[in-house]
Amino acid sequence: MSHRQSTLQRPGIVIAVGLCILSLITACAGDQPKPLPQPTPDQVRGHADRAFEKLKQEEQERAAQPPAPGY
Repeated sequence: MSHRQSTLQRPGIVIAVGLCILSLITACAGDQPKPLPQPTPDQVRGHADRAFEKLKQEEQERAAQPPAPGY
C-alpha cells in the first residue's frame, strides 16, 4: 500500500514544485521598485532648521523647570 500512496502523492508534489518555480519566475520578472527621490538641499536645510528650533525650545523648557532633587 505504501507504493500506491507514494504514486498518488507524486502529482501533488510535482504541482507544488511547479507552482514554486512559476512564482519565482513571475517575482523576478516584475518591475523593480523605483528608488525614492533624493531630497533637495533646501528640504534638508528646512528639516535641520526645524530640528534645531525644536532642540532649542526643549532646552529652554528644561532650563525653566526647577532642578530635580539630587540623589
